[in-house]
Amino acid sequence: MELLERVRAICLALPEVTERPSHGSPTWFVRDKSVFVTLHADGHHQNDFPHLWCAAPTGAQAELTAADPARFFRPPYVGGRGWLGVRLDGDVDWAEIDELCRDAYREIAPKRLVALLDPPV
Repeated sequence: MELLERVRAICLALPEVTERPSHGSPTWFVRDKSVFVTLHADGHHQNDFPHLWCAAPTGAQAELTAADPARFFRPPYVGGRGWLGVRLDGDVDWAEIDELCRDAYREIAPKRLVALLDPPV
């Protein structure tokens, strides 16, 4: 399965998510307005490798880029807001990508929608 199909399946499984191109790249939105993931399957600017940008919890960007700079990076434009760049070349851990996309969704989606992902136990 190609990158776009894998990322699309992960993102569109989340409540009230839509997909449309933004600046030429497939992008996923909550309620068709708030971006939480963008895929750059053919690279973007100085990052000439397949990757995605995703919203991230406070501190996650610094933690992950320090722990594994070969896989994680501070993306242009949105990196200043704490977003995370994730390489998708090589051996991709799709369970981790699913978790990162869900975390991104949790950062952007309204609490009512997040509650659908994390029902009370």
